[in-house]
Amino acid sequence: MGWVPPGVRTLREYRRAWLIKDVVAGVVLSTLLVPQGMAYAELAGLPAITGLYTSVLCLLAYAVTGPSRILVLGPDSSLGPMIAATVLPLVASGGDPERAVALASVLALMVGAITALAGVARLGFVADLISKPTMIGYMNGLALTILIGQLPKLFGFSTDADGLVEEIDALIRALADGEAVPAAVTVGVSCILLIVLLQRLLPKVPAVLVMVVLAITACVVLDLDDHGVRTVGRLPEGLPPFTIPHVAWGDLGPLCVGAVGIALVSLADTISNASAFASRAGQEVRGNDEMIAIGTANIAAGLFQGFPVSTSGSRTAVAERAGARSQLTGVVGASLILLMLVLLPGLFSDLPQPALAAVVITASLSLADLAGTRRLWRQRKAEFWLSIAAFLGVALLGVLPGIAVAVGLSILNVFRRAWWPYSTVLGRVPGVEGYHDVRSHPAAEHLPGLVILRFDAPLFFANAKSFRDEVLRAARGTPPPRQVLVAAEPVTDVDTTAADILEELDAALQKKGVTLVFAELKDPVRRKIERYGLTRAFEPDRFYPTVEGAVAAFRARSGADWAVTPGDG
Repeated sequence: MGWVPPGVRTLREYRRAWLIKDVVAGVVLSTLLVPQGMAYAELAGLPAITGLYTSVLCLLAYAVTGPSRILVLGPDSSLGPMIAATVLPLVASGGDPERAVALASVLALMVGAITALAGVARLGFVADLISKPTMIGYMNGLALTILIGQLPKLFGFSTDADGLVEEIDALIRALADGEAVPAAVTVGVSCILLIVLLQRLLPKVPAVLVMVVLAITACVVLDLDDHGVRTVGRLPEGLPPFTIPHVAWGDLGPLCVGAVGIALVSLADTISNASAFASRAGQEVRGNDEMIAIGTANIAAGLFQGFPVSTSGSRTAVAERAGARSQLTGVVGASLILLMLVLLPGLFSDLPQPALAAVVITASLSLADLAGTRRLWRQRKAEFWLSIAAFLGVALLGVLPGIAVAVGLSILNVFRRAWWPYSTVLGRVPGVEGYHDVRSHPAAEHLPGLVILRFDAPLFFANAKSFRDEVLRAARGTPPPRQVLVAAEPVTDVDTTAADILEELDAALQKKGVTLVFAELKDPVRRKIERYGLTRAFEPDRFYPTVEGAVAAFRARSGADWAVTPGDG
């Protein structure tokens, strides 16, 4: 029959009982989408209206192509600084908004192409390139960057600083010079407190909507614009215009670099959110289909003056709590935004800019994971310092270099674990089957003349010498053992470099009268060893199917019996 879009499949299976719940959830969702869309557009350095265009198109596109029935896409606080870091340096010093929109739209098209092609090629694993500790550090750095960047707007002024350190310095200087607008500070701080309190005390109440309504009311009743409080102003009237964005050839390189970073963060965010909500609904995550849908949504946004999008855990949670049953929820939300643009474009004209800053700041606070950072400190210091390094990468180098630092640290951490894997001597614990780590069981028994060694990694060029050193260390006992038995079940591969080192190691051990034997070596690895020609040195009788069998053979030859202290007798 060919490929059928997920949205079409949902339509065929749609139940009438879902309709009211989807409509209600769509109405509730739209009240959150409008202020957040405008706020995150300005966070990205773009006109507020582009946030609404982006919200509409990505929701409609995902409704057709998205495999999840309730996942909500849209402008995202974690992508905003990345978009700004990519686009704003390319915009002329005069700050041409049309050029910024065109650049952001091309960026969305690039992100869409990358994610869609990755989904078609089934490259969903790329989302795993950022480990949890480095993602925590990256998000903490991002939260601080967003917070500092929004404080000038909250206080009613602006700065031209670039980078966290410069922004902090400019903020302090501006406050010292008395540039803060008291009315703006009052509005901004009040909005933050209102959102935080409502989210904690009345989580079912749409806190952002309540704040927006009260902020607009206060602006009109108290004439806040006359007291120096800037407002959003009247939005352009009409539907999102279809536009083929045009940029200079020289802009494509920097845009491509930014698109790769944005796509990586968007994919990681999407897969994690999809997994979380799918597990709650008892559904299965189709990661590659999600990537194609995210790519389609980004392309749709890019063709209608939009910018890159991602999934939103908070907005999806709102839709879920409101009773969403299908993608129709997103269609209803998008339709209401369109109606507002056509019929009520001035609805948010009196919304204070500090209120939008409050939306972004509260969102940034949710990005930070201080509890996770503390947990890393308690559980594993090495991963805590990885998190701190990723945090400093974002805070000191910037958002885009920060994501590169995060990915690089994650990859280096994987390599570090493979390079210096855990290895240990095994012994027998009376009353417990098998052979166990002597570090966990210091009183474990040993067979005099035999050392059982476990090396928890495949053998390859980077760690082969570490394996050699561990075996030689084990062979330097007093008196030296007659046999070193490698419990090789964790050794899932042996490359040619490791094979050569194994041959040299065996020759060195033979000179000392020590025999190197293996147990539980997997058949594919055994076949590789045979293909490398190692059978010249390692006879078949030096490979045992189990550790127990190897131990029994050694005892039969040597007559050794178990002793608490290794090397006795």
